[in-house]
Amino acid sequence: MGFPQLNVDDENERVNSMLYESWLTKHPSALNSFDQMLNSALGRKIVVFLDYDGTLSNIVDNPDLAYMTPQMQKTLKKVVQCFPTAIISGRGREKVRDFVELDNVWYAGSHGLDIAAPLQSFKYGDPKHQTRVLDKMGNEIVLFQPAKKYLPEIQKLLVTLDEKTKDINGVLIENNTFCVSVHFRHVNDEDYSTLENLVKSVVKEYQCFRMAKGKMVFEIRPNMEWNKGHALNYFLDTLGFGNSDEFIPLYIGDDRTDEDAFKAIRIRGEGFPIIVSSSPRETKALYSLKNPSEVNKFLSRLVRWYSIKFSEKSS
Repeated sequence: MGFPQLNVDDENERVNSMLYESWLTKHPSALNSFDQMLNSALGRKIVVFLDYDGTLSNIVDNPDLAYMTPQMQKTLKKVVQCFPTAIISGRGREKVRDFVELDNVWYAGSHGLDIAAPLQSFKYGDPKHQTRVLDKMGNEIVLFQPAKKYLPEIQKLLVTLDEKTKDINGVLIENNTFCVSVHFRHVNDEDYSTLENLVKSVVKEYQCFRMAKGKMVFEIRPNMEWNKGHALNYFLDTLGFGNSDEFIPLYIGDDRTDEDAFKAIRIRGEGFPIIVSSSPRETKALYSLKNPSEVNKFLSRLVRWYSIKFSEKSS
């Protein structure tokens, strides 16, 4: 009598499911924890911060096609009517703005190295990097671009990367203004190590830059002390919430670069850092959501919570 054959895929799925359930005890679902979370925010204003790729949009094969679903677009439009909202992305600021297509949102691109804000911040940004300009609507805003001096080197770096990686199929190099993304989603497995070594060698040539690995992408940015956590604090300051006890920041993101924003909230001692992940991973986030679909559900629920709260105040 033979033993039943073990289905390896089913067994792996069972183990992964167990690991994920264990991970959820440390980083519970923000949907399941919603009432508990929002009860701690009663009487205070929530400021919403969001990553874009993998959070508001699904990760797609072609980064130029990372559009939000119509449902997410509709939900986000309602969110920004209820809460001060900023999007902090690794994408170029104008590029992520073109994806979102909302004017009443504050945007930061290049992992926070390119910020459009309502006012200057003297606490978190050097005034020499802050410039008053008019936006497309004719409103005065402040651009904070602390890496502007690196732009000529970034252009050289792009040319070097193009030249050195041209023989590797599937590489996509994206110019995000103050940083560069080298996407390798379509690179053959046998070429991955070659690409990684090439990118590292290029970054070594340009010593003012550093490389980090994201989701199927190498991120290259200026080697300076500024990240999404700094951008979050910058926004809070310029929106008038920097020293206020009347607000709570909420940040949703899926990438390693979002960990800096989670950390900034943890340092503040109050707030909701939420990671988007369907598998267990090391994170500073306190809560979790599985995917952009769950992000949409959470944000929709947040809007309903606000509507109920507002109607109670009015009655």
